[in-house]
Amino acid sequence: MSITVEHLYKSYGKQLVLNDISFSIKSGEIVGFLGNNGAGKSTTMKIITGYLEADSGHVDVCGVDVAKNTLEAHRKIGYLPEHNPIYPDMYVREYLQFVAGLYKLGKGANARVDEMIERTGLTREYKKKIGMLSKGYRQRVGLAQALIPDPEVLILDEPTTGLDPNQIDEVRSLIKEVGREKTVMLSTHIMQEVSAICDRVIIINKGRIAVDDKERAVVSVQDDNHFTILAEFSAPQSVEALRKMENVLSVSESGVNTYLLQCAADVRERVFRYAVEQKTSLLTLKLQEKSMEDVFRNYTKQQENGGKNTENECGETA
Repeated sequence: MSITVEHLYKSYGKQLVLNDISFSIKSGEIVGFLGNNGAGKSTTMKIITGYLEADSGHVDVCGVDVAKNTLEAHRKIGYLPEHNPIYPDMYVREYLQFVAGLYKLGKGANARVDEMIERTGLTREYKKKIGMLSKGYRQRVGLAQALIPDPEVLILDEPTTGLDPNQIDEVRSLIKEVGREKTVMLSTHIMQEVSAICDRVIIINKGRIAVDDKERAVVSVQDDNHFTILAEFSAPQSVEALRKMENVLSVSESGVNTYLLQCAADVRERVFRYAVEQKTSLLTLKLQEKSMEDVFRNYTKQQENGGKNTENECGETA
């Protein structure tokens, strides 16, 4: 396993932020780490990267105990925190060369910096001071510095924050490319991002793991023998007649001559026969997949503060 987290606990004062967190991530996986603001995502990532100490529990990265061998673990991890701590008075290339120096890349430093500038789309900006860049380009600089040491594990906390749609697509493509050879763990509030690039989903809610979906089964047409079927006819139908079909639990109108059937089984064949019996055309008949938004809402609850960031006594967002 590239990342192993076992029985992790963390409190800030009297506030318990992580409550017995355990999971593991295999090499080559791209895992989406989801949760409401204040759920414990950033705290978990900071502990995995060794920038924060847990109250108890064990974290292992690529065979290295993070608590006991933090510097060795850092050599295996590329980390992009939510609030990217880059130096605004340094030029982009200067900063990336500085990072390469910290990792002691030696003669290969310049080539590696050039490669990261190109891969993260900074070719037109590398001669500028970081403070002159837009938020989106500063985020690219942060991603470049995380990739410079060629880490085995990449931890990304909100990697596409502040990017425009084109930039988001570019960064997503880069993450997918990197994910072919590295382990990637990323947190995000953009559910489409999870659907687009992640192999697996972990959802944390109020300091506990709510979902560890190793097979992406939470996004499926079936959920505990519950199916949603969309049926569009060429003419209006009787809701009551549709409701009387075997295994149909409820029926609601979702558009012109269009109905959503909540069912205990897949009744598409029966709906087709119904259309033939009624001598009406069936324009659409399909199982509805749940979206990641649906899954997220099902497994998390809105925080009492209305979704605003919850800060601990140290001023850090959990």
